[in-house]
Amino acid sequence: MTKEEPLPSRVPRAVRVASLLSEGEELSGDDAEDEDDHAYEGIPNGGWPTSGLNHPLHSLTPDFPPHLMDELPGGSTPITPVIKAGWLDKNPPQGSYIYQKRWVRLDADYLRYFDSNKDAYSKRFVPVACICRVAAIGDQKFEVITNNRTFAFRAESDVERNEWMQALQQAVAEQRACVRLSSASVLGVRGTEQPDRTGSLELRGFKNKLYVAVVGDKVQLYKNLEEFHLGIGITFIDMNVGNVKEVDRRSFDLTTPYRIFSFSADSEVEKEQWLEAMQGAIAEALSTSEVAERIWAAAPNRFCADCGASQPDWASINLCVVICKRCAGEHRGLGAGVSKVRSLKMDRKVWTETLIQLFIQLGNGPGNHFWAANVPPSEALQPSSSPAARRYHLEAKYREGKYRRYHPLFGNQEELDKALCAAVTTTDLAETQALLGCGAGVSCFSGDPAAPTPLALAEQAGQTLQMEFLRNNQSTEVPRLDSVKPLEKHYSVILPTVSHSGFLYKTASAGKPQDRRAREEFSRRWCVLSDGILSYYENERAVTPNGEIRAGEIVCLAVSPLDTHGFEHTFEVYTEGERLYLFGLENAELAHEWVKCIAKAFVPPLAEDLLARDFERLGRLPYKAGLSLQQAQEGWFALAGSELRAVFPEGPWEEPLQLRRLQELSIQGDSENQVLVLVERRRTLYIQGERRLDFMGWLGAIQKAAASLGDTLSEQQLGDSDIPVIVYRCVDYITQCGLTSEGIYRKCGQTSKTQRLLESLRQDARSVHLKEGEQHVDDVSSALKRFLRDLPDGLFTRAQRLAWLEASEIEDEEEKVSRYRELLVHLPPVNRATVKALISHLYCVQCFSDTNQMNTHNLAIVFGPTLFQTDGQDYKAGKVVEDLINHYVVVFSVDEEELRKQREEVTAIVKMRVAGTASGTQHAGDFICTVYLEERKVETEQHVKIPASMTAEELVLEILDRRSVSIRDKDYWTCFEVNEKEETERPLHFAEKVLPIVHGLGIDSHLVVKKYQSMEAMLLYLASRVGDTKHGMMKFREDRSLLGLGLPSGGFHDRYFILNSSCLRLYKEVRSQRPWSGAPETSHRPEKEWPVKSLRVYLGVKKKLRPPTCWGFTVVHETEKHERQQWYLCCDTQMELREWFATFLSVQHEGLVWPSEPSRVSRAVPEVRMGSVSLIPLRGSENEMRRSVAAFTADPLSLLRHV
Repeated sequence: MTKEEPLPSRVPRAVRVASLLSEGEELSGDDAEDEDDHAYEGIPNGGWPTSGLNHPLHSLTPDFPPHLMDELPGGSTPITPVIKAGWLDKNPPQGSYIYQKRWVRLDADYLRYFDSNKDAYSKRFVPVACICRVAAIGDQKFEVITNNRTFAFRAESDVERNEWMQALQQAVAEQRACVRLSSASVLGVRGTEQPDRTGSLELRGFKNKLYVAVVGDKVQLYKNLEEFHLGIGITFIDMNVGNVKEVDRRSFDLTTPYRIFSFSADSEVEKEQWLEAMQGAIAEALSTSEVAERIWAAAPNRFCADCGASQPDWASINLCVVICKRCAGEHRGLGAGVSKVRSLKMDRKVWTETLIQLFIQLGNGPGNHFWAANVPPSEALQPSSSPAARRYHLEAKYREGKYRRYHPLFGNQEELDKALCAAVTTTDLAETQALLGCGAGVSCFSGDPAAPTPLALAEQAGQTLQMEFLRNNQSTEVPRLDSVKPLEKHYSVILPTVSHSGFLYKTASAGKPQDRRAREEFSRRWCVLSDGILSYYENERAVTPNGEIRAGEIVCLAVSPLDTHGFEHTFEVYTEGERLYLFGLENAELAHEWVKCIAKAFVPPLAEDLLARDFERLGRLPYKAGLSLQQAQEGWFALAGSELRAVFPEGPWEEPLQLRRLQELSIQGDSENQVLVLVERRRTLYIQGERRLDFMGWLGAIQKAAASLGDTLSEQQLGDSDIPVIVYRCVDYITQCGLTSEGIYRKCGQTSKTQRLLESLRQDARSVHLKEGEQHVDDVSSALKRFLRDLPDGLFTRAQRLAWLEASEIEDEEEKVSRYRELLVHLPPVNRATVKALISHLYCVQCFSDTNQMNTHNLAIVFGPTLFQTDGQDYKAGKVVEDLINHYVVVFSVDEEELRKQREEVTAIVKMRVAGTASGTQHAGDFICTVYLEERKVETEQHVKIPASMTAEELVLEILDRRSVSIRDKDYWTCFEVNEKEETERPLHFAEKVLPIVHGLGIDSHLVVKKYQSMEAMLLYLASRVGDTKHGMMKFREDRSLLGLGLPSGGFHDRYFILNSSCLRLYKEVRSQRPWSGAPETSHRPEKEWPVKSLRVYLGVKKKLRPPTCWGFTVVHETEKHERQQWYLCCDTQMELREWFATFLSVQHEGLVWPSEPSRVSRAVPEVRMGSVSLIPLRGSENEMRRSVAAFTADPLSLLRHV
């Protein structure tokens, strides 16, 4: 029962408080209600400002009946009947005993309360769906309980209290029943509608911002974001009586017959967006639901054909499917050739009776039976799916036809056309849809001159619905799969056309990188992207554009970091003409949409996979890679975080490069022709700077991405085993130089040196090479400890730290170790690898505690607080470290072989250092070196003691003996010095001493014993040559750090060389041939001359230098001042390379290239026969070989006389 409204004098003073304020929530203090009264005193209905009106608003509108909003003129908003209304006393949130009188109204959807029964807008609304239960709490009182709030009311009597409770309980029950039945019947059930726009706005009269949501045809006001998520709001405004208009740069008014809401946005851009959203709500409110309700009469049409959202009010008239507003936006992006989108409520003229009947008979049921017959669950859309997911799905569904049900005649065009001509004369609309979707020609020739097309046949047969369907599909494109790639692909790229429009803020184009541009330097322009052209206009009404950018001219699109310029979100467009266009927006979503649309417009199908994820920079660049180093090709690249994804024309698939895992990142060439060299394990990529403007942007972005990004472990430069390079560098140095240092890790280094070292390691650990004599072990150990202590999340992570500490208190050792193993598995991969590497290192340190005084307990005391960041206040931290070291083998699953190798290595290192200390020299005594057999693998390594007298030949024999390798005929086993960084190798001469070589090995070098495949051919050449000199043309390049030859840097050049027993000479050109010597006459004195004895020759030239051939060698010369110089030479053929290298070996070692005694590294080569004919015997000394070759040359039949 509804009580009569009391006289104004009887209405409590609290009724006059602002109707949009929740009691005591907006104003602080104990006297919140009193403050409300004074703040809004004299302003009707709580002080809505008149926004320029000269008289109070209440004078503009007459008194309304009790159910004011229920009697508004019609719109599309369904009128919800009021279940119960009346005066109730409400307890304020503070829990005061002073109740406040409120006019309360309950309908099927909301429980609302107002200051007065004449108010149009509530103080608070509670969705019925949010109500959990209603309960009596005493005389005349009851509670409405939601998940997060409880609202207490008091009626005039117990009878009225019971009526309210019964009404509320019934409304809640009906709401829940409707939710359960919503999958079968949507009409009349309000679905959870996604808002069109949300955000905070200032509202005049309120000191705090309100959270505003535009949902369908309503504008809803909430106190804050939290209450928006709870669904409990202040009020909502039906937009069928609303109108919006601009007031000034940031403000706008929402005007209704009852109030004027004066809003202010944070920026002009946001204001425009709010205006657009609210105007859309007005359009929806004024639309008619008549067509929608008729089409919804078919049950499948009550849900979106694509995502399943309820009450879809848009449709694709050619595909004949009903879709929601969000999917409709993505359908428009497909283009009219794929989907023609219309509104069920607003496009009234489109919806003829025939079209409505077509949707009722065809619609979503048969439509999805064809288009969505094979949708995997993982690719299905949900009402809450993101725009990117919708775009991906709809591209696959309608443009590509990925999920369609294939017609039995698919692929047979002639039969498809015949079947279509037959189907259109019947009522089988689903058959017609399937035939057109599988490629039947909508305008194919029927064979009947009287009715030459399917449309004419349908008209002749009187099939009006078939005619309507055919007309709507006259220009529809046939779905086609990508002919280049397999079915599993990304569908986020709209290939034929991309259309987008809206306001952007831009600066004038520039020919150089942009410094920070202030907000005032941007101009607001109406921008339109259509038909591959981005045009920008003075405003949306202008006809002639101020300028345009063609998609084909765009070479790079870059998204700037937030607040790089005056606008929060900016992006840059680079063109082939070396121009840079800068655009900005305040709204992240709008900026992201523009970036995606522009990217789709200029990226070809080959590289469309790059658009599947967000990127910071996207574009095309010339590159060289692999074996194709002669001519640059054009590739597409996308930079996202520390990953550079590339698509090359020879292979249309993504190739990711992990920039923080690069072995080398460098720049070659001069300022005009720069090349960015990226060296990853097993491959090298050269990116050329053809266009300086965008290349400089790429260069800076890649260098930044390759560096350490932050303080966490995963953001560091990483090695192959996921161990940060900074940790590897420190651990490796201390292993080499500090295992025997007393108090290692307990002693602290110098603070200034430690800080400088740590800063350089954090900046670029790959470029830091720690050397004894330059860094003290205590400085390095302190840097490592400081790095681990400063990790924001810690080595054991904040989430798991407590679990590790609790595990240390487990008394049973086996159970404790098992718990440690379990926790280790749950660490992030980088943390897990780092923990193992660190504990492995500490295990080695404590093995030498007799010398360094750092046993397990002492190490735990140091590293416990460091790793757990406890400042020494928790003994359990040290206990964890001590347990991990003691149980290192079990916790980390270290097998016996791995442990043995580890012990051998560190023992050898310590032994070498102890011996060096005893004799007063660093390298005295036998040196323990790791040597590999055939290739560098863990299973092929051997730790060998290297005496000072050991030769390369003796080292080879020892390695082969250890591995029981028998020496066969023609096996020229040799020891090679391999330099991975320089990509070169040098076969050691059999008599060369090994120890000096080992002492000079860098961190990128190692020794390997393997067969020298070219030795036989080299010996044959040396045996057959005449004279001791070698001359000829070679491609030559000097080291870029060297000057003095006058050669242009950055390439190889033809030069003439003469090599004799004393020196190697370089000449720039050749004049004529000397008939008496066979050597050409040079044009002048040699440009350069090097003593041959001081040269060290390595096979190979590093790829980043782009050698013109693969047959090159590197010549290294160390001057008397110990300055290292090197040159790169390339031959045209492999045979030439062998000849030059053989000559080098011969002149450097006085003709003795291989040992003459067959019993040493290689036994005598047996007589080789072809059938029964002996060939040149390769045995004995080189002189004997030479005589044999000379004899064979003089008289080839001489060897046959003894057969």
